[in-house]
Amino acid sequence: MTAAGSNRLLTPEEVAAWLKVSETTVKNKYRAWGLKAQKVGRLLRFRERDIIAYLDDNYG
Repeated sequence: MTAAGSNRLLTPEEVAAWLKVSETTVKNKYRAWGLKAQKVGRLLRFRERDIIAYLDDNYG
């Protein structure tokens, strides 16, 4: 685990709950927000540390 969070992969549903937005909003806006996404097969996943860095950069 790094100081900025872990490498744990989060689903769009988990990210949406964390950011208090809908899952659809995360899927439609993650590029505009500058979030890095990982594709696991056809599934979209986000690294926990990237979400923490996004929040720190934009709202911290």
